[in-house]
Amino acid sequence: MSLFVQFTSVSAQPLEDGLPNITYPKTERVDVAEQHFGRTVVDSYRWLENQAPNDQAVTAWIEAQNKLTRSHLDTLPGRQVFEQRMRAFFDYERYTVPRKRGDRYFFTFSQGLDNQSSLYVRHGAAGEARKLIDPNTWSDDSADAIGEWSVSDDGRHVAFTIQKGGTDWRSIRALDVESGEELQDTVEWARFTRITWAPDSSGFFYSRMPEPAQGGAAVADHAVYFHRLGTRQTEDRLIYSTPKSPGLLHVADRPEEGRYLAISSTPGMNENALTVVDLASKEWKPQTIVPHMDAEWSVIGNDGSKLILVTTDGAERRRVVSLDLAEPDPQPKEIVGENADKAVLNDAAILGDRLLIGYLVDAKTEIRRFFFDGRPDGRVALPGLGTAGGFQGSPHGNEAFFGFTSYDVPTSVYHYDVASNTVTPWAEPKAPIDPDGIAVEQRFFRSKDGTEVPLFLIRRKDVTQAAPTLLYGYGGFGIPQVPYFNPIQLAWVEQGGVLAIANIRGGGEYGRAWHRAGQLEEKQNAFDDFIAAGEFLKRTGITSRKGLAIQGESNGGLLVAAVTNQRPDLFDVALPGVGVLDMLRYEKFTAGAFWASEFGSPSEERHFRNLMTYSPYHTIQKGEDYPAILATTADADDRVVPAHTFKYVAALQAANLGSKPRLVRIERRAGHGAGMPLDKVIAQHADMWAFAAHWTGLNIAPAK
Repeated sequence: MSLFVQFTSVSAQPLEDGLPNITYPKTERVDVAEQHFGRTVVDSYRWLENQAPNDQAVTAWIEAQNKLTRSHLDTLPGRQVFEQRMRAFFDYERYTVPRKRGDRYFFTFSQGLDNQSSLYVRHGAAGEARKLIDPNTWSDDSADAIGEWSVSDDGRHVAFTIQKGGTDWRSIRALDVESGEELQDTVEWARFTRITWAPDSSGFFYSRMPEPAQGGAAVADHAVYFHRLGTRQTEDRLIYSTPKSPGLLHVADRPEEGRYLAISSTPGMNENALTVVDLASKEWKPQTIVPHMDAEWSVIGNDGSKLILVTTDGAERRRVVSLDLAEPDPQPKEIVGENADKAVLNDAAILGDRLLIGYLVDAKTEIRRFFFDGRPDGRVALPGLGTAGGFQGSPHGNEAFFGFTSYDVPTSVYHYDVASNTVTPWAEPKAPIDPDGIAVEQRFFRSKDGTEVPLFLIRRKDVTQAAPTLLYGYGGFGIPQVPYFNPIQLAWVEQGGVLAIANIRGGGEYGRAWHRAGQLEEKQNAFDDFIAAGEFLKRTGITSRKGLAIQGESNGGLLVAAVTNQRPDLFDVALPGVGVLDMLRYEKFTAGAFWASEFGSPSEERHFRNLMTYSPYHTIQKGEDYPAILATTADADDRVVPAHTFKYVAALQAANLGSKPRLVRIERRAGHGAGMPLDKVIAQHADMWAFAAHWTGLNIAPAK
């Protein structure tokens, strides 16, 4: 049978609350039956995995779905209000923490409504800032962005990546700081990379993969190379690869003023092997010092041949150790042990001959100082409760910088004098919102198995009754959800809605044990936590009876779709974004194979049976009354390919799930989120919030 899409109407289903009838495009069903460990699994929409625009049927399907979605979103009241308010909330200056080289300070900056942040250099502490790179001029739609960037030790050159249209692939370029002119050096097919300069500033290290034979094919054979300025990429020196283990990622980094290149190798999990290259030697011979991948190892500096590392080896919440490479059999020696009060080491740096460590305490940051023998040396005073880190500075100098943010405080950059332990503002932007009118509090609720889980609540101080609520979650890969200023979310709060952030298992809020409790066969714990969060919000009168919307992206998109299938009665709106939704085929696309340590490989029976209990594409409950669903994805997403969302939405639309809509919004020239221009970010979320507001009953105030 040929694969095609018919756009003739099917039986119309009326939308509630006076919206027009909806008629879904008819998506052809082509059943592909496969046997998995004695079980027959039917995949009816596999043809949607074909890539547009090469496949005309898929292209036509995308156009028809976007047309349908647009026709309904444009009828929703409040969309223009959300867009206007988001633009207003973003209209303030935004800086990143500066990196100092000599008397030059390098940082990215956005004037406010710039689609992309630009890279600047400031000469001297009080000098004028000069724009070095402006990605807003790179394309007509501003969909090309600066990705990673790094400054040579002598401050003469900057190497930076170009991210085109949201793809994970990177091109690397270099420029002369003094003249501002771009050099002839060109490096292609970098991916999952950092840029790390050699100590003599002659060139930089980066990670790349072979040029893919097919855009959607799985990626492998990651390797670390060195590019010498003024040479062709074909002359780049291979530093490290593992041909016998092509599924490993190798990411190279060199701490500030460090002697060693540290190469972290992992199949995609948090734990890693560690290989170092002594850059003071002529041979640059890789030396694997941690061959096993059963703990995290991260080099933060060195004292001669002695490495200083952060590790989970022997410490679920991380500790700081040293490893002397001059010894015949180097063994880790503890400097700062695992914290006794259950705080999680989340960020660390060597600054001014001190160890500065950022700890997470119930997902909020504390910065503590230590001498190199591990003795405590006080704390760093922070502006309030929130998230701090991103230390930048010399291991032996007193001048350092870090960032601070919270749900009601825009990201500010602070100058830190290590010797005097004093903090002063370096860039303290004022966002166009009154923080005194916002209440931020932390609550705790109990999950299905009795585990206590934290939850942040953000709302206007005058919102004291039950109100429509936007519940956000992620719960995966050991990534903690920490407080940060988000103008997108504050537009919901301004209208009287409640924002709830659930710190569910699978994240890193309480260390490796918290991650593992929501990983592999324990993944259901993350779903149970999120469901329990929704029940808590409704039971305690925070959320109105029919006013609970849930949102998440990537692994969070999986979370939202999975719990919607498990508890369609609890949630009123679901907003799964760029989600991993077909758990039987995720490994077959681009970077998917790197997630097997998180989800489990469907090629193994025990993992297959577990994945089939929650795979959103396979567990849709036909005949149940589902919440309103607006899924979002992007055509250039080559991390979680859009086929996940295409197939999931096709299955939703084909099922009898009640009268609320199941729609998909597919962004053009965008990827997994990073690099998306601000105007597209605002437009997408204005659509999402208007959709959620309509189906939760949030009243939208007239535009100001």
